[in-house]
Amino acid sequence: MGEDTGRQSGPEAIEALRQEFRGHLALFYSRLKLAAPYDSVEKALGALTKTLKTLPPEELHRLASDRSQRWTHFRAAFVDSGLNLKHRGIIAGLAQSGTPLDLPEEFDHLLSLYRRTS
Repeated sequence: MGEDTGRQSGPEAIEALRQEFRGHLALFYSRLKLAAPYDSVEKALGALTKTLKTLPPEELHRLASDRSQRWTHFRAAFVDSGLNLKHRGIIAGLAQSGTPLDLPEEFDHLLSLYRRTS
């Protein structure tokens, strides 16, 4: 996950980013020991695809090599699809508990949706 897709053309880069996002979602839910809400995962992948298809080739190329920007798009698709509302109570409890969640640091892009802001 997170491989450089910068050398691929538009459709291949989009597919690689979709697969990366799918893998991140699978890891997210498996590490939290939750069943991924299939329909919402598919909506998230659709939202990501729709956004990526609107990007000019240069920006898509840049996105493919910029992990931070990819996570910005992944987070937006997560929210647009409603995934942030699924299992909300459980995930918020885990995110706010301070207990290590066995997720890589970049998943804070998603977990921050569940943490209280002061």
